[in-house]
Amino acid sequence: MQHKSKLPEVGTTIFSVMSHLAKTHNAINLSQGFPDFGSDQKLIDLVSKAMNSGYNQYAPMRGNLELREAIANKINNLYGSDYHPEDEITITAGATQAISTIFSAFVKPNDEVIIFKPAYDSYEPGIKLNGGKVIPIQLEAPHFKVDWSLVKKKVNNRTKMIVINTPHNPTGTVFSKEDMLALEKITKNTNIIVLSDEVYEHMVYDGETHQSASKFPDLKSRSFVVASFCKTFHNTGWRIGYCCAPKDLMDLFLQVHQFSVFCIHHPTQKGIADYMQEPKHYLELPEFYQRKRDLFLSLIKDSRFSFIPSKGTYFQVLDYSKITQEYDVDFAKRLTKEVGLASIPLSVFNENNLDNKVLRFCFAKTDETLNKAAKILIQI
Repeated sequence: MQHKSKLPEVGTTIFSVMSHLAKTHNAINLSQGFPDFGSDQKLIDLVSKAMNSGYNQYAPMRGNLELREAIANKINNLYGSDYHPEDEITITAGATQAISTIFSAFVKPNDEVIIFKPAYDSYEPGIKLNGGKVIPIQLEAPHFKVDWSLVKKKVNNRTKMIVINTPHNPTGTVFSKEDMLALEKITKNTNIIVLSDEVYEHMVYDGETHQSASKFPDLKSRSFVVASFCKTFHNTGWRIGYCCAPKDLMDLFLQVHQFSVFCIHHPTQKGIADYMQEPKHYLELPEFYQRKRDLFLSLIKDSRFSFIPSKGTYFQVLDYSKITQEYDVDFAKRLTKEVGLASIPLSVFNENNLDNKVLRFCFAKTDETLNKAAKILIQI
């Protein structure tokens, strides 16, 4: 018997490749986006308390109601937008599951989905698995801004969805209010669904404001807003996130969700719901991560790398074109093997593997780790 893959061109992800190399060569791992410091003990204690208090059976399919209410309150307070916790918010097994389920619920064969590259690597496979056609729009380095006139030209009667990501992984850019208004104008009076990946919503710097799709009425009416507790609360292994959408869209989402995971780890939901009663736990994140970004950049300011400070996420892109003209994948691997520092090359997220001579480094690390990494970068 012979079987053919539905994704024949997909191999091992760059995250697995670089993390394996980092482990093999005992390198400092600034590649995969996870903190090397612990989650708040108070949150861990609240999840343990939930287990000991009996929250160990199935949660409601949509998620623990207290958590959905906490999310609704947060969104209302931050963005002035109302989602009904009963039928417009669903807890998911991380943001990636939410994204995958949205594609499965709405993308049909030959539907077109616009994505912006470099793009998070789960978008394209999720679209293709459902028979959709990816319409890529390449963002140009070093500013990675969207050309909305080009987006308008790409939209047609086959356009099912537009996927946006702000703050943007892997580049660290953020969408402006003008960006969101441009998107709103392009999609107005259409049947286009917007998938707004806002996983890093609480990591925006230099006085910038996160522009959630939920803030713009017409966008909100056609959008899924996807977010993650894993990134926000420093526990990427917990795999818990959520999505928000108007009831008519959420009802269709749930038709698929109920047959994929049905519900998410109940005590974690209860623990996070209690933890969110103190908004400081997410409101203090911009200051926390900006300090780490600023520390990292101050430590490497005299290196041969050039950079534009990240405006969001916990990633910093560094341009190495003054050092070498090597293909970024080769350079990233060589740095891991020869000097003991792992990063992520951006070409793997670009259309036709476009190589801009930039690498992505994660600064969600202890100050000790950042100091060690900076010493290596200074010497290159």
